[in-house]
Amino acid sequence: MDGAPDFRDIYRALLARFGPQGWWPGETPLEVCLGAVLTQSTNWGNVERALAALRKATGLDFAKLRALSEGELARLVRPAGFFNQKARRVRLLLEWLYGRCSGDFTRFEAVPTETLRGELLALRGIGPETADSILLYALARPVFVVDAYTRRVAGRHGWADARSDYDELAALFTAGLPRDAAVYNEFHALFVRLGKEHCRRRDPRCHPCPLAGLVRGDPCAGTG
Repeated sequence: MDGAPDFRDIYRALLARFGPQGWWPGETPLEVCLGAVLTQSTNWGNVERALAALRKATGLDFAKLRALSEGELARLVRPAGFFNQKARRVRLLLEWLYGRCSGDFTRFEAVPTETLRGELLALRGIGPETADSILLYALARPVFVVDAYTRRVAGRHGWADARSDYDELAALFTAGLPRDAAVYNEFHALFVRLGKEHCRRRDPRCHPCPLAGLVRGDPCAGTG
Protein backbone atom coordinates (compact mmCIF):
# COMPACT_ATOMS: atom_id res chain seq x y z
CA MET A 1 0.00 0.00 0.00
CA ASP A 2 1.10 3.62 -0.48
CA GLY A 3 3.07 4.83 2.52
CA ALA A 4 4.18 1.37 3.60
CA PRO A 5 7.84 1.39 4.63
CA ASP A 6 10.56 -1.09 3.90
CA PHE A 7 9.82 -3.69 6.58
CA ARG A 8 13.53 -4.32 6.93
CA ASP A 9 13.84 -0.72 8.14
CA ILE A 10 10.97 -1.30 10.56
CA TYR A 11 12.67 -4.42 11.88
CA ARG A 12 15.99 -2.65 12.38
CA ALA A 13 14.33 0.34 14.09
CA LEU A 14 12.42 -1.84 16.54
CA LEU A 15 15.45 -4.00 17.26
CA ALA A 16 17.56 -0.92 17.91
CA ARG A 17 14.96 0.48 20.32
CA PHE A 18 13.97 -2.66 22.22
CA GLY A 19 16.77 -5.18 21.63
CA PRO A 20 16.27 -8.95 21.18
CA GLN A 21 13.13 -10.21 22.91
CA GLY A 22 14.03 -13.89 23.38
CA TRP A 23 10.67 -15.39 22.39
CA TRP A 24 8.94 -17.86 22.62
CA PRO A 25 8.87 -18.79 26.32
CA GLY A 26 9.25 -22.56 26.41
CA GLU A 27 12.01 -25.09 26.95
CA THR A 28 10.81 -27.72 24.48
CA PRO A 29 8.74 -27.80 21.27
CA LEU A 30 5.98 -29.61 23.16
CA GLU A 31 5.83 -26.89 25.81
CA VAL A 32 5.63 -24.27 23.05
CA CYS A 33 2.72 -26.16 21.45
CA LEU A 34 0.86 -26.31 24.73
CA GLY A 35 1.48 -22.61 25.35
CA ALA A 36 0.22 -21.68 21.89
CA VAL A 37 -3.14 -23.28 22.67
CA LEU A 38 -3.38 -22.11 26.27
CA THR A 39 -2.59 -18.47 25.45
CA GLN A 40 -5.79 -18.09 23.42
CA SER A 41 -7.93 -15.33 24.99
CA THR A 42 -5.72 -14.85 28.03
CA ASN A 43 -2.42 -13.35 29.15
CA TRP A 44 0.89 -15.16 29.44
CA GLY A 45 0.92 -15.01 33.23
CA ASN A 46 -2.15 -17.25 33.33
CA VAL A 47 -0.56 -19.58 30.79
CA GLU A 48 2.54 -19.90 32.95
CA ARG A 49 0.42 -20.99 35.89
CA ALA A 50 -1.33 -23.60 33.76
CA LEU A 51 1.96 -24.88 32.37
CA ALA A 52 3.39 -25.05 35.89
CA ALA A 53 0.45 -27.22 36.95
CA LEU A 54 0.95 -29.51 33.95
CA ARG A 55 4.67 -29.68 34.64
CA LYS A 56 4.11 -30.60 38.28
CA ALA A 57 1.64 -33.34 37.35
CA THR A 58 3.45 -34.84 34.37
CA GLY A 59 6.89 -33.29 34.00
CA LEU A 60 5.51 -32.30 30.59
CA ASP A 61 6.24 -35.85 29.49
CA PHE A 62 4.36 -36.57 26.28
CA ALA A 63 3.09 -40.02 27.29
CA LYS A 64 1.97 -38.80 30.70
CA LEU A 65 0.15 -35.84 29.18
CA ARG A 66 -1.69 -38.16 26.78
CA ALA A 67 -2.66 -40.40 29.69
CA LEU A 68 -4.51 -37.56 31.43
CA SER A 69 -8.26 -37.62 31.11
CA GLU A 70 -9.96 -34.57 29.67
CA GLY A 71 -11.29 -33.77 33.13
CA GLU A 72 -7.79 -33.93 34.62
CA LEU A 73 -6.48 -31.72 31.84
CA ALA A 74 -9.27 -29.20 32.46
CA ARG A 75 -8.44 -29.06 36.17
CA LEU A 76 -4.75 -28.48 35.49
CA VAL A 77 -5.19 -25.80 32.82
CA ARG A 78 -7.88 -23.97 34.76
CA PRO A 79 -5.65 -20.89 35.39
CA ALA A 80 -5.60 -20.21 31.62
CA GLY A 81 -9.38 -19.75 31.51
CA PHE A 82 -11.94 -21.46 29.25
CA PHE A 83 -10.43 -24.59 30.77
CA ASN A 84 -12.93 -27.16 29.45
CA GLN A 85 -12.57 -25.80 25.92
CA LYS A 86 -8.80 -25.62 26.14
CA ALA A 87 -8.57 -29.13 27.60
CA ARG A 88 -10.39 -30.43 24.51
CA ARG A 89 -8.06 -28.48 22.23
CA VAL A 90 -4.96 -29.70 24.03
CA ARG A 91 -6.28 -33.25 23.79
CA LEU A 92 -6.84 -32.90 20.03
CA LEU A 93 -3.37 -31.46 19.58
CA LEU A 94 -1.75 -34.25 21.60
CA GLU A 95 -3.57 -36.89 19.58
CA TRP A 96 -2.50 -35.23 16.35
CA LEU A 97 1.11 -35.16 17.56
CA TYR A 98 0.87 -38.82 18.55
CA GLY A 99 -0.50 -39.86 15.17
CA ARG A 100 1.94 -37.66 13.27
CA CYS A 101 5.20 -38.20 15.13
CA SER A 102 4.56 -40.12 18.38
CA GLY A 103 5.76 -37.01 20.19
CA ASP A 104 9.13 -37.02 18.39
CA PHE A 105 9.35 -33.59 16.75
CA THR A 106 12.37 -34.56 14.65
CA ARG A 107 9.98 -36.58 12.48
CA PHE A 108 8.47 -33.34 11.21
CA GLU A 109 11.67 -32.29 9.47
CA ALA A 110 10.77 -33.84 6.12
CA VAL A 111 7.12 -32.68 6.16
CA PRO A 112 6.36 -29.55 4.12
CA THR A 113 5.22 -26.52 6.09
CA GLU A 114 2.00 -26.12 4.13
CA THR A 115 1.07 -29.72 4.84
CA LEU A 116 1.56 -29.26 8.57
CA ARG A 117 -0.32 -25.96 8.54
CA GLY A 118 -3.28 -27.51 6.78
CA GLU A 119 -3.42 -30.36 9.28
CA LEU A 120 -3.19 -28.01 12.25
CA LEU A 121 -5.95 -25.78 10.88
CA ALA A 122 -8.14 -28.86 10.50
CA LEU A 123 -8.04 -29.37 14.28
CA ARG A 124 -11.04 -27.85 16.00
CA GLY A 125 -10.07 -24.71 17.88
CA ILE A 126 -6.75 -24.22 16.10
CA GLY A 127 -6.89 -21.04 14.04
CA PRO A 128 -4.22 -19.41 11.87
CA GLU A 129 -2.48 -17.55 14.71
CA THR A 130 -2.21 -20.67 16.88
CA ALA A 131 -1.14 -22.86 13.96
CA ASP A 132 1.50 -20.38 12.84
CA SER A 133 2.79 -19.93 16.40
CA ILE A 134 3.32 -23.69 16.59
CA LEU A 135 5.01 -23.76 13.20
CA LEU A 136 7.28 -20.78 13.91
CA TYR A 137 8.14 -21.22 17.56
CA ALA A 138 8.02 -24.99 17.99
CA LEU A 139 9.16 -26.11 14.53
CA ALA A 140 11.22 -23.10 13.36
CA ARG A 141 9.27 -22.82 10.10
CA PRO A 142 9.41 -19.44 8.31
CA VAL A 143 5.80 -18.34 8.75
CA PHE A 144 4.83 -14.88 9.98
CA VAL A 145 2.49 -14.79 12.98
CA VAL A 146 -0.21 -12.10 12.87
CA ASP A 147 -1.80 -11.14 16.16
CA ALA A 148 -3.84 -8.24 17.51
CA TYR A 149 -0.75 -6.10 17.97
CA THR A 150 0.38 -6.64 14.38
CA ARG A 151 -3.07 -5.83 13.05
CA ARG A 152 -3.34 -2.69 15.19
CA VAL A 153 0.04 -1.28 14.15
CA ALA A 154 -0.54 -2.09 10.48
CA GLY A 155 -3.97 -0.46 10.56
CA ARG A 156 -2.90 2.68 12.36
CA HIS A 157 -0.01 3.26 9.97
CA GLY A 158 -2.13 2.63 6.89
CA TRP A 159 -0.35 -0.52 5.73
CA ALA A 160 -3.59 -2.50 5.76
CA ASP A 161 -7.26 -1.91 6.45
CA ALA A 162 -9.99 -3.57 8.45
CA ARG A 163 -10.95 -5.77 5.48
CA SER A 164 -7.53 -7.45 5.34
CA ASP A 165 -7.75 -11.04 6.50
CA TYR A 166 -5.08 -12.98 8.38
CA ASP A 167 -3.34 -14.43 5.34
CA GLU A 168 -3.29 -11.08 3.53
CA LEU A 169 -1.60 -9.43 6.49
CA ALA A 170 0.92 -12.26 6.82
CA ALA A 171 1.72 -11.99 3.10
CA LEU A 172 2.26 -8.23 3.47
CA PHE A 173 5.09 -8.83 5.92
CA THR A 174 6.61 -11.93 4.35
CA ALA A 175 6.84 -10.13 0.99
CA GLY A 176 9.00 -7.44 2.54
CA LEU A 177 11.27 -9.54 4.73
CA PRO A 178 13.85 -12.28 4.23
CA ARG A 179 12.32 -15.75 4.44
CA ASP A 180 13.92 -16.49 7.79
CA ALA A 181 12.25 -18.04 10.84
CA ALA A 182 14.58 -16.20 13.21
CA VAL A 183 13.64 -12.84 11.68
CA TYR A 184 9.91 -13.61 11.80
CA ASN A 185 10.27 -14.79 15.40
CA GLU A 186 12.00 -11.60 16.49
CA PHE A 187 9.79 -9.28 14.43
CA HIS A 188 6.61 -10.69 15.95
CA ALA A 189 8.02 -10.30 19.46
CA LEU A 190 9.10 -6.73 18.70
CA PHE A 191 5.60 -5.89 17.44
CA VAL A 192 4.15 -7.17 20.69
CA ARG A 193 6.56 -4.94 22.61
CA LEU A 194 5.65 -1.96 20.40
CA GLY A 195 1.94 -2.65 20.90
CA LYS A 196 2.27 -2.83 24.66
CA GLU A 197 4.46 0.23 25.13
CA HIS A 198 3.37 2.58 22.34
CA CYS A 199 0.62 1.40 19.99
CA ARG A 200 -1.78 0.55 22.79
CA ARG A 201 -5.44 -0.17 22.17
CA ARG A 202 -6.42 2.74 24.42
CA ASP A 203 -4.33 5.84 25.06
CA PRO A 204 -1.60 5.14 22.48
CA ARG A 205 1.79 6.71 23.16
CA CYS A 206 2.75 7.89 19.71
CA HIS A 207 5.62 10.12 20.81
CA PRO A 208 8.38 9.14 20.66
CA CYS A 209 7.43 6.17 18.50
CA PRO A 210 10.26 3.93 17.22
CA LEU A 211 8.63 4.12 13.79
CA ALA A 212 8.66 7.92 13.59
CA GLY A 213 10.07 9.11 10.29
CA LEU A 214 9.92 5.69 8.63
CA VAL A 215 6.45 6.13 7.07
CA ARG A 216 5.57 8.76 4.50
CA GLY A 217 2.71 10.99 5.61
CA ASP A 218 0.75 10.55 8.81
CA PRO A 219 2.42 7.87 10.99
CA CYS A 220 -0.96 6.99 12.49
CA ALA A 221 -3.17 6.92 9.41
CA GLY A 222 -5.82 4.68 10.93
CA THR A 223 -7.79 4.87 14.12
CA GLY A 224 -7.02 1.39 15.52
